[in-house]
Amino acid sequence: MSLLRELLTYAAKNEASDVHLKTFRPPAFRLHGTLKSVGERALTPEEMGKLIADLLPPHLRQVYEHAHEVDLSHAEDGVGRFRVNVFQSHGLHTVAMRHVKNVIPSFEELSLPTVLTDLALVPNGIVLVCGVTGSGKSTTLAALVQHINKTLNRRIITIEDPIEYIFDDQESIISQREIGLDTLSFHSALKSVLRQDPDVILIGEMRDSETFTAALAAAETGHLFFSTLHTATASASLSRILDFFPAAEAQMIRMSLAANLRAVVCQRLMPAIQGGVVPAVEIMINTPTVKKLIEKNNLEMLSAAIETGTDDGMQSFGQCIYQLIRNGLITEEDGLMRTDNPEALKMNLKGIFLNESRRILTST
Repeated sequence: MSLLRELLTYAAKNEASDVHLKTFRPPAFRLHGTLKSVGERALTPEEMGKLIADLLPPHLRQVYEHAHEVDLSHAEDGVGRFRVNVFQSHGLHTVAMRHVKNVIPSFEELSLPTVLTDLALVPNGIVLVCGVTGSGKSTTLAALVQHINKTLNRRIITIEDPIEYIFDDQESIISQREIGLDTLSFHSALKSVLRQDPDVILIGEMRDSETFTAALAAAETGHLFFSTLHTATASASLSRILDFFPAAEAQMIRMSLAANLRAVVCQRLMPAIQGGVVPAVEIMINTPTVKKLIEKNNLEMLSAAIETGTDDGMQSFGQCIYQLIRNGLITEEDGLMRTDNPEALKMNLKGIFLNESRRILTST
């Protein structure tokens, strides 16, 4: 058995989410959120070189030699699929691998709010899934696409770097395109995607103004557009998008965003009492109140709109974490560590709820 296969087999059997390989260090695995080294023998430069050779397909070897970093997906027969980043640190090979489950989980299996079912079925517009690295954004996106695949007759095109979850056509027809393998770049893929008769478009990550301009063009012509952003809260996502553009374009982009955004879902993974993790999810729906705040550039008030929008399916991180504690899914200690407002959560757990957010909104 090759060293690569041995390490990946160990990761799969022990339900590790990530594998970290570094020259002159023992292999490390992230087990239920905790990083643990296995064994004491460090990986040699020769072993890391062989691992890199086993991982990189021919079309990426020259890319790695030139850029010293590359993203790819790797399927190990009988073990599973992994999202891989190969890079150099102090001139030495380093590898980070994320285990991608073969079966795409449902909303229920992921413990996601039921309102996401409605978001998967909106006819057009932009839906963003946000969070820090490792917060489960790709898995939530896959669940959204799979729900469409199971229930609607749609033409779905994904543009990913690299492809993670593999979809089998059910009610929908899905084409997955990987950067470097199926298309030269995001730019090349985005130029042609609207000529491929899509109903739904998924871009793995919202990276720049070009990506978001393509999202707006798709939404304005009646398509549903999914993507991710690396932001910590739903309200911060809109500021991040506007930062992509020069100040002179900000108002035009903001108005277009107000018209075409459908929802922003932001999530954090919390240690579960029963083991594993459970998501804390913030949801911002583009209600008339949210739309008005975006149009008037009152983005600092979006958090208050989320707090008061529970009847429309919205929830803040604080509200979600409170429910996770009350339902016995996470500890109070973990909730207080990960909420944005520990003092408010402490008061909620004592049965004290203030209407400050509603007062802020009604005073504008």
